[in-house]
Amino acid sequence: MFYRPGVTEHNLPHDPFKACVVPRPIGWISTKNQHGQANLAPYSQFNNLTFDPPLCDTVECTRKDTVVNAEQTGRFVWNLATWALREAVNISAEQVPYGVDEFERAAVTKEPATLMDVPMVQESPVKFECEYYSTIRLPGSPPMGTVDIVIGKVVAIHISDEVLTDGLLDIRKTKPIARCGYYQYAVIQDTFDMRIPGMSEDVLYGLEGSMKKNRAANARGSGTACNEVPFQQLV
Repeated sequence: MFYRPGVTEHNLPHDPFKACVVPRPIGWISTKNQHGQANLAPYSQFNNLTFDPPLCDTVECTRKDTVVNAEQTGRFVWNLATWALREAVNISAEQVPYGVDEFERAAVTKEPATLMDVPMVQESPVKFECEYYSTIRLPGSPPMGTVDIVIGKVVAIHISDEVLTDGLLDIRKTKPIARCGYYQYAVIQDTFDMRIPGMSEDVLYGLEGSMKKNRAANARGSGTACNEVPFQQLV
């Protein structure tokens, strides 16, 4: 089949676009507004952007609470959405008035962050404390409004010891959930390894996401993984 989005009809009972781009990590983002009220909400367009420094982004439509809070306070927390927490994630997605505490609605426990005044989900095994960096605002077709890509710098990472196996974050223990198409989700319970043949160590450390190896390569004057421009020059 072939169609042009917004121009020609695909003639399917449901739009296939989001179902093609799967699985998508979930940005379960906690923030606090200027009045001290907590907010917790999941977003199905979330990802890491680079690893040195670690930057991540989440996408939100119609300027909801998360974007407003992150821009006004300069901070937010990403919490890993897992199989065990799937119902809480779903409840926190409900549309409620500004200022309503989704931690309470979803019956999850607030845990203080280390470097910032933003609550984290205690039950989540992995959390990122993020400093707000910038917003890229894209136009959306009415009535959706704008589409905001919020970028943050990860300044602290929390990982529960219970989800580590031989020094590796064990996906069989975290069981993260991912967004698929329509009303579908997936739970990740297994992995397989592949290494690109013939690649140099300077490329492989980028795939691994090793900040230590990246900085060692920079000290040697080598390295081609990524981050050609120092972060300080971008700010």
